Amino acid sequence: MKLERLGPARLRVTLHAFELATLTAAARWAAEGGDGELAPDARKQLVDVLDSYDSEVRRLNDSREPETLTSHDGS
Repeated sequence: MKLERLGPARLRVTLHAFELATLTAAARWAAEGGDGELAPDARKQLVDVLDSYDSEVRRLNDSREPETLTSHDGS
């Protein structure tokens, strides 16, 4: 995953196909009521995508731009 700031409230997000598929599957699961457990491999993929997002948010925040993003872990 790569995040690029295009403006104060505009980002360009570049994802691998598997990252988009992971996010879509998680959103679909949540939208359908989140019944049951996510499969262990789906949960692992989602954690990996969120970790990648957190790394990119930290990178953007470290670039000293005036606007900041907040990662899912609060950093």
